Amino acid sequence: MLSHNDLKKQAKFIFNGQPYEVLESSFLFKGRGSSVTQTKIKNLITGNVISKNFHPGDQFEEALIEKIKAKFLYSHRDKYFFCLAENPSNRFELPKEIIEESISFLKPNEIIEGIKFEDKIINISLPVKVQLKVVEAPPGIKGDRAQGGTKTVVLETGAQINVPLFIETGDIVEINTEKKEYVRRIEK
Repeated sequence: MLSHNDLKKQAKFIFNGQPYEVLESSFLFKGRGSSVTQTKIKNLITGNVISKNFHPGDQFEEALIEKIKAKFLYSHRDKYFFCLAENPSNRFELPKEIIEESISFLKPNEIIEGIKFEDKIINISLPVKVQLKVVEAPPGIKGDRAQGGTKTVVLETGAQINVPLFIETGDIVEINTEKKEYVRRIEK
């Protein structure tokens, strides 16, 4: 069992019957010996993020989360199909609502992590950095430096991202999937 003091960043616990992960945690002392733990927690099934205060005496069961290697296959009508990396015949699907924040960086045959809870795959986790091809890049216009020398390009997955002016169509760029921003150009 976890107490309110154990709810630190990346701790996984069961709250209201569903698995949650702590994104942010801070202790607040309120005088006369009372304190609360202020947290920002993410539902691992729905992806919803909420702020919640926990008090001394609150007890939680630890969520046993397993991560497995999976491969993205394809999408069809707001459903995304995956298979286990070591067993391609073992397939599963997830609806768009659950993996919405990961969709913009998913490309076919990409290896990702499946998040398994109670023998069911409930969500996915992308690698921190992915390499994607630029399919549409407007020419970089010099002279307008009010924006810091960036332009918006379209990646092979359809995502739009800001990159430096020297990036052209056909370049491979590395993207940070957590911050959703450009990291560097990959040399050919």
